[in-house]
Amino acid sequence: MSSESPPARTGYKVIQGYLRTLDSSPGVYRMLDSESRVLYVGKARNLKARVSNYARPTGHSARIATMISHTASMMFLTTQTETEALLLEQNLIKQLKPKYNVLLRDDKSFPNILISKDHDYPRIDKHRGAKKKKGTYFGPFASAGAVNRTLNTLQRAFLLRTCSDSDYETRTRPCLQYQIKRCSAPCVGKIEVAEYKQLVRDAERFLTGKTTDMQAALAKQMTKASEDMEFERAAALRDRIKALTQVQTAQGINPQNTTEADVIALHRDGGQACVQVFFIRANQNWGNRDYYPRVSGDEDPAEVMQAFIGQFYADREPPRLLLLSHGVDDEDLVCELLADKAGRKVEIIVPQRGEKAELVSGAARNARESLGRKMSETATQARLLRGLKEAFDLPQVPQRVEVYDNSHIQGAFAVGAMIVAGPEGFDKNQYRKFNIRGEELTPGDDFGMMKEVLTRRFKRLLKEDPDRQLGTWPGLLLIDGGAGQVSAVREIMDELGVSDVPMVGVAKGVDRDHGKEEFYRTGKPVMALPRNDPVLYFIQRMRDEAHRFAIGTHRAKRAKAIGATPLDDVPGVGAARKRALLQHFGSAKAVGRAALADLKAVDGISDNMAETIYGYFNEKG
Repeated sequence: MSSESPPARTGYKVIQGYLRTLDSSPGVYRMLDSESRVLYVGKARNLKARVSNYARPTGHSARIATMISHTASMMFLTTQTETEALLLEQNLIKQLKPKYNVLLRDDKSFPNILISKDHDYPRIDKHRGAKKKKGTYFGPFASAGAVNRTLNTLQRAFLLRTCSDSDYETRTRPCLQYQIKRCSAPCVGKIEVAEYKQLVRDAERFLTGKTTDMQAALAKQMTKASEDMEFERAAALRDRIKALTQVQTAQGINPQNTTEADVIALHRDGGQACVQVFFIRANQNWGNRDYYPRVSGDEDPAEVMQAFIGQFYADREPPRLLLLSHGVDDEDLVCELLADKAGRKVEIIVPQRGEKAELVSGAARNARESLGRKMSETATQARLLRGLKEAFDLPQVPQRVEVYDNSHIQGAFAVGAMIVAGPEGFDKNQYRKFNIRGEELTPGDDFGMMKEVLTRRFKRLLKEDPDRQLGTWPGLLLIDGGAGQVSAVREIMDELGVSDVPMVGVAKGVDRDHGKEEFYRTGKPVMALPRNDPVLYFIQRMRDEAHRFAIGTHRAKRAKAIGATPLDDVPGVGAARKRALLQHFGSAKAVGRAALADLKAVDGISDNMAETIYGYFNEKG
């Protein structure tokens, strides 16, 4: 008699079994396979009616039919309203990343411009992340490049400082920004507080779209200064007008009748999709970004658009208006959800004519061109990955290539770096850095560092994905080094019981010259590739990217260590208290020598905190 358990039942009959337990409540359902992996997350106004659609044996698209055939169980959560169900659905999709849902794969935050309000001479700067600092925020901008371009213009037009408060406090003479006419040098008293605050107000007016009045006012001031023979002031005003005109020209699209909107356009081709988003704020174009959501190819455009909007605004504040190329299935519901998030009305329009339709048409054109480029790049990348297989006699085409490098200065601030390349190019979300911890390592021991990095990497892989089902196992390792490094890495992998992951050592070769690389593999003779081989260029790009990432990580670690002070280790002393202490005493060493009474006199330092700081420096050891 066999002791094996029977295979799990799957398909529409399994779904039929849930119908008698469901009612007409709104809620969210999950479809799971025989190994309890989530296949799909959906929301419903009426759970019983929605699930009954899946209980039919026929009438489904290819994607839905395949999903039903793999469904072994379901889970349900009822909600009070359909809006709550929509919110819960999007949160679960983002968290669980189900195979059959439309999935937004890029959820990076957008940068903003911040004009601080905690200083007599406010600073203008780029800001990303939670809006915790005191000041006025303007955004979002589509990219760091879009912010930097606008910041450069604002510096030329309004001469606001961008330096940190600590730099500001220690200046004794104007910096280079003043010399090149990008700052008014408030740090050394070159401008009065009232005049500087007027510049701040002008910058805020510009960032809220009131540019026409401002340029007219500046033109009037320039004419008056010229008539009064204040030619230096007239020239400065001319430069400000020129800078304002320049940013408006550079932005390209500057709609007259659309003050605030996100323009979202979808284009699909060959089973892939691109969504292009333009950010219109203060009648100005603040950049655009393209997204490539994961789709199967047979979804309705409204389904893709609704899924994108739900996930895109899950942790972002929506604007007052969304201009779409395609409508969504539940427009009233989506508007209600976005309005709840924004705390005000949010409108969705699919425009048919006029300026708004032109904006959507432009975004759709960008989406079409971006997807075309992406598909071309993906085809090229597939050829390069096939080329790796053929060049190194790999058992299969690698879908994930991991490249490792180390960076240090005579062993100090040592870091290891891993970059990842796959069918869509470099996958920066998968990059990893490793702070080298081995205290027994000899400074500069590259073998020892590589051993530590790979041991930590593959121990974690064996723990998190022992069955290699999550796509996180590499199909090829590229190691920076020759026969010695490859031999050392093979020894590490054998110790871990991972002997089937192919690896190749990349050494610079003769004269350490690009194009003369030599490749080392366990048990095989050293080899080279022709200088004009695209696969060789691909390997060079990957190695250079790993080197760039390793050096950047190393420099960041070194800079952090150089900027560190003993105050960093005092319990309860964060950035604000550290700043207050340094401004009061001048240095961390002076804080350590300070009397308890002097510590208590610092603004923002309570008596208990003063005692903690005093105890840290005077009662150790």
